[in-house]
Amino acid sequence: MAARRTAAAGSGGDTESSPFDAFVPLDELMPWSSRPLRTGRAWVTGPDPEALRARWERLAAADSAEQERLFAPTRSRTPHSSVAALPGQSTGTARFARTPGPCPDPVRIQHGPYDEQWLLPDHRLIDAARPELWRVADAQQLFAVDHSAAPEDAGPALSVTALLPDGHSPAGRPGRIRPLHRRPGGTEPNLAPGLLELLRGRLGGGAAPDAFTPEAVLAWILAAARPSASGVLVPLPADAEVWSSGVALGRELLRLQLRGARGGERPRLPGGRRPYVRAALPVRPTELSYDAGDETLVVGDGRISPVPAGAWEFTVGGVRVLELWFGRRAAAGRGPEGAAPDGLDAVGARGWPREWTSELLELITVLALLDGTAGPRKELRAALEAGPLISRADLRAAGVLPVPSSARRPASVLGHQEEGPEGQFALL
Repeated sequence: MAARRTAAAGSGGDTESSPFDAFVPLDELMPWSSRPLRTGRAWVTGPDPEALRARWERLAAADSAEQERLFAPTRSRTPHSSVAALPGQSTGTARFARTPGPCPDPVRIQHGPYDEQWLLPDHRLIDAARPELWRVADAQQLFAVDHSAAPEDAGPALSVTALLPDGHSPAGRPGRIRPLHRRPGGTEPNLAPGLLELLRGRLGGGAAPDAFTPEAVLAWILAAARPSASGVLVPLPADAEVWSSGVALGRELLRLQLRGARGGERPRLPGGRRPYVRAALPVRPTELSYDAGDETLVVGDGRISPVPAGAWEFTVGGVRVLELWFGRRAAAGRGPEGAAPDGLDAVGARGWPREWTSELLELITVLALLDGTAGPRKELRAALEAGPLISRADLRAAGVLPVPSSARRPASVLGHQEEGPEGQFALL
């Protein structure tokens, strides 16, 4: 078993004392990472973009005292803060209290691993927007987010998205955000320098040409990563066949999680297993339940089927994904139980938009298909426990580790001026 594996299986050396000893921290494989976004106020994000626009208009039209209250000031942001524009966004940089400007178009973000929501992309409203991530967010970029800190957690150790992620788990824990590329245009992979060359040299005999691209490494990480109390760990195989099978599995996981982004195929269940609305969802459903016998998701008076049990039971960080997704929408625009709605958070969607039903059907599909990969993931885990690994000692001997400190910092990617506070320009 892995607990008895020695480093000789990889290159020769020390005895491993636990199954994780030969694994490599994700922090050493993808060294540049960012802390999660910190909005400072819940009302700047939500599942309905029209509600965000309505919140903006209410705030912009309020008098000074009411605007101060609605804004929900923090030490980082108040209506009088003056900050630079977010990279790639043409929003105001004058103080909001003086010149709000027009409402910016809400942008789609990844809220936790499986929920896509909207954000008002105005730096004056966000405590910590992580501008370095916005600078590299483009059509070629992918973001990996670790969201599982406990080794006993049965859910995936990380997720991948083409959207800008907020970096929080369903349980509310912060995770690290790791872009695949350090520069726009899909250039300079965020991988330990020399890693691709080492993998190609050790595992490249007879492998497909695309088995050692940055995206292939990300696919491997997605398929093989393990959660631990100290962070996400990644086993690197010393067997080319194991590498190829893991990359293939990871590419399928990528396809499912990206949901058709970057020209990919949208996830679909086989005919006869695709979920459909059997009874129309009400205007404002408040309850969600599951009928296992009929494989039916009951949404208020509405019914969706077939919904596989694996989709209903799918959890991340101990939280059932479908229940959390529904709860966020059912609570939109409503105050805490027993209290009247107040503030901008109370400005929610008018009813249940048709788009939410489409999103729910797609989420059911994604979760069902991800649950269907449990068998291949167990097979990959068994192969890694039985076979040799490339150890951290191997990476040190090849000069891949330790990672240079420059690789842990954002690259200097600014090729144009960005608008700074009060309309001034800054060049980084």
